[in-house]
Amino acid sequence: MATRCEIFCEILIAILLPPLGVFFRHGCCSIEFCICLLLTILGYVPGIIYAIYAIVVVDRDRDPDGDIHYYNSA
Repeated sequence: MATRCEIFCEILIAILLPPLGVFFRHGCCSIEFCICLLLTILGYVPGIIYAIYAIVVVDRDRDPDGDIHYYNSA
């Protein structure tokens, strides 16, 4: 799990360059990065909003089969 300082730095980077913040969190070939890149090309503000969402809400821990956990399922 990322520390608060890491998340804060990623959010600051995401405000300046949204795909870069998502890249640091999820990697280059993830669907989150591709969506963020597309939204940033279409409009800077939607890219920022999605980047912050992808950094704060979407959990980067995945199952071995590649599923993303958007919430903690008990």
